[in-house]
Amino acid sequence: MPKPVNVRVTTMDAELEFAIQPSTTGKQLFDQVVKTIGLREVWFFGLQYVDSKGLSTWLKLNKKVLVQDIRKETPLQFKFRVKFFPEDVTEELIQEITQRLFFLQVKDAILSDDAYCPPETAVLLASYAVQAKYGDYNKDIHKAGFLSNERILPQRVIDQHKMSREQWEERIVNWYSEHRSMLREDAMMEYLKIAQDLEMYGVNYFSIKNKKGTDLWLGVDALGLNVYEQEDRLTPKIGFPWSEIRNISFNDKKFVIKPIDKRAPDFIFYAPRLRINKRVLALCMGNHELYMRRRKPDTIEVQQMKAQSREDKHSKQMERAHLQREKQAREDAERREKDLHETLQRFQDEAKAAQDALQRTEESAKQLEDQMKLAEEEARDLERKREEAEAEKDRVRKEIESQKEQSEAAIRRAKEMEDHAKQMALDAERKAQEAARLEKEYAEAKLQQEKELELLHQIHATPPSVHVTENIGDEAEEAQTQGATDFSLEGVANVGSEMERVHITEKNKSMAEKLKSLTSDLQSTRVESKQTQLDILHAENVRQGRDKYKTLRQIRQGNTKERVEQFECM
Repeated sequence: MPKPVNVRVTTMDAELEFAIQPSTTGKQLFDQVVKTIGLREVWFFGLQYVDSKGLSTWLKLNKKVLVQDIRKETPLQFKFRVKFFPEDVTEELIQEITQRLFFLQVKDAILSDDAYCPPETAVLLASYAVQAKYGDYNKDIHKAGFLSNERILPQRVIDQHKMSREQWEERIVNWYSEHRSMLREDAMMEYLKIAQDLEMYGVNYFSIKNKKGTDLWLGVDALGLNVYEQEDRLTPKIGFPWSEIRNISFNDKKFVIKPIDKRAPDFIFYAPRLRINKRVLALCMGNHELYMRRRKPDTIEVQQMKAQSREDKHSKQMERAHLQREKQAREDAERREKDLHETLQRFQDEAKAAQDALQRTEESAKQLEDQMKLAEEEARDLERKREEAEAEKDRVRKEIESQKEQSEAAIRRAKEMEDHAKQMALDAERKAQEAARLEKEYAEAKLQQEKELELLHQIHATPPSVHVTENIGDEAEEAQTQGATDFSLEGVANVGSEMERVHITEKNKSMAEKLKSLTSDLQSTRVESKQTQLDILHAENVRQGRDKYKTLRQIRQGNTKERVEQFECM
């Protein structure tokens, strides 16, 4: 029995290990991968490998894996990647796994600068990438520096501005915080909706020459073929939509495109290597097929997937709404509990204050009572002394009456004693009045004490009971130097509908204003000496009011013959 061969397939977020037989075809391996990851929108993807010449190549599905020019290593290495891009991610990407794989690959292309992205748009995209990773912004969790180790901006953008990582983070978080309540998968789609309007998104570039020998770039994408000048891969100069092409063929390094308009000459270019023409043909066939498919009624399989996607999305929305209600109820309960705790604490503070006041009143009343007792005692002493003085006075008077002969000294003594008795009487009366006043103050203090006791009882009876409820890609083929395919538009509707597309900033004025504001903000920190050729070209396009779709409409103006002649003159 043949010995199995180990294979490692790397997706954008996982590594898969398989053991294949020498007879295993590319399709069998591909099917094994998509089955493992649960992917059904297989038409966008392919398996990529590095060939014996060090070039990146797509595995041919109709050939055995081991007969293809794969670099011999153990295990054999493949990458599962997007091969064909949709025209509109919103309409075409159905499954969440498809959306996630697209998101990760496009994000990697932008961060690696394989697809040019201007600084302000890079910041906006970063905010959606953060939402997709972290979910809703929470200032208590996502504290300053939480993005310090994240790769979320192209290094070119960072190098071109005099800004610290903290300043970049601040600008990203300003947008990130506005995405609250956005599902992670929705954040990925918002990222893709913005990214698909970038000029280099989904374009495969090939170095070509026209009959004059001018070095040019050929761009193959979902909408057709575009021709770029050597120094400008942002702005195509000539475009040929798939709807204008009826046949594509190559013979060695010569590539021939026959337009549907038979009056127009053939569009001919030359590639530096035969291998490039084979790749161009394969990409043209795939993109044209998808262009046709989009303009025909959905297959039963796609209809089923869309229905399932809608159902899954509805279920997730219902579940999220339920979780949001539970979260809100929990937050409300926590807030009520906090309010009750604060109220209870206030009552407790008031009760303590009342208790302290009562204690002070009791102490004051006791002092008054002690003073009153002392005053009463003094009054009794004075009364006793007065009585004694009265008795003494009577005795003296009687003694005077009986002894009229007493001397003047005895009379003066009697008079002094009488005066002293009067003074004692006055002191006794004043002490009695003081005792009466103290008794009255004591009675008032007792009354105030009773009122404060009543208030204390009311305070302890006021708080309600706290009850919180939580609702929680054969050697024979390699030798071939020719290839051709015919294109047909039979049964296709909405040909040329892509000409109606507009840039996302024209649809979202609020986003356009924020991007404009951020552009102005970044302008002051920009290092002009570090601006790349693509930065300069982008700035000029913006100055002239051009975007991806306006340029597309412009380069497709005129008939096919005029555009072919323009290409030959480049």
